[in-house]
Amino acid sequence: MAVWDDLVGQDRVASQLTAAARDADALVTAEAVGGGRRAARDAADVSPASAASPASAASSKMTHAWLFTGPPGSGRAAAARAFAAALQCVSPDRALGGAPGCGFCEGCHTTLVGTHADVEVVRTDLLSIGVKETRDLVRRAQLSPAGGRWQVIVLEDADRLTEGAGNVLLKAVEEPAPRTVWLLCAPSLEDVLPTIRSRCRLLTLRTPPVDAVADLLVRRDGIEPELAASAARATQGHIDRARRLATDERARARRAAVLKLPLRVDDVGGCLKAAQELIDAAAEDAKQVAEETDVKETEELRAALGAAAGTGGRLPRGTAGAMKDLQDRQKRRATRTQRDSLDLALTDLAGFYRDVLALQFGSRTALANTDVQDALERIAAGSKPERTLRRIEAVRACREALDRNVAPLLAVEAMTMALRAG
Repeated sequence: MAVWDDLVGQDRVASQLTAAARDADALVTAEAVGGGRRAARDAADVSPASAASPASAASSKMTHAWLFTGPPGSGRAAAARAFAAALQCVSPDRALGGAPGCGFCEGCHTTLVGTHADVEVVRTDLLSIGVKETRDLVRRAQLSPAGGRWQVIVLEDADRLTEGAGNVLLKAVEEPAPRTVWLLCAPSLEDVLPTIRSRCRLLTLRTPPVDAVADLLVRRDGIEPELAASAARATQGHIDRARRLATDERARARRAAVLKLPLRVDDVGGCLKAAQELIDAAAEDAKQVAEETDVKETEELRAALGAAAGTGGRLPRGTAGAMKDLQDRQKRRATRTQRDSLDLALTDLAGFYRDVLALQFGSRTALANTDVQDALERIAAGSKPERTLRRIEAVRACREALDRNVAPLLAVEAMTMALRAG
């Protein structure tokens, strides 16, 4: 299976990346051959004029910095990881004209599973990526490949770089180290500093077709075709959300609860209760993540600091700061988890009203939420398109308020009241 097989509905992007990987492979091969020839010339005292020169880098489709953009669920990170694997491909088929990215060789396999020594994949579970973390990446980018063909840095959340972190990254992108490649991922161009994006080659991914996502879930994850089709349709081509919906019973239950909300905002009491339940569900998600990771992280840090069994559990003098840093990080992660859970619920809610609008206009567009079609038809018959548009706008305004750090409960209560007013 080639590394590009998971790029659902992205044939154009896969073609561009394949061409770039071919040129990258040719550049490294030419450099290796050229180095051997130079050594032989030095030993034989041969003039360099007689050596063949590699093709001009100006004509290469390869470059040192790439920016992958596209809507959520389009597979930006998957495309970046696949390209990283192709850059590290050592398949013998390349010598016979095969394209890099076989998916089976050691370079491809270790990159895809996350164990390649020369591929650093950076993703964050916090609200932002700061200067300190970015400086560590820049220092790593200056290193030569330890054993692979390229030093590859995949930054999956480039949109979460703080302004200071972006300025630190700019220097590394502007003056790249030899055989170092930066792969940045962000939802849109506007999410990245203009000075950085102007130095990257842009690749824009599209939302994958629903049928293609369903086929991927069946082929790769072994999900039943009917469930895969339902999950892909409900998430409108968002690959990760479709996989979660198809494999997690709790995710399906929470989505079902969110889709009942439009029928529960007939009075003020119902609005406030529905808002509180949304917040409580998001807080429960954050709590589950904390239970899975926080205790383990804390125990590992305490052991590393010397507070092992037999010492009474007391931390050595001068180590309290490290423990506080971990607690702050865990708190920020809980905040992001809660916001992500809320945003997912709001996305489902916007999809509900989108289906209502389609019914009101008699559109032939396929409905995403066919499992609640009775509710869709009831809301569509009881209101006009103008009110539905205002409700969609209320959901969008709530998402923007959460991005501006408005208190979640206040933002969601304002939204549910607006849904009631229509």
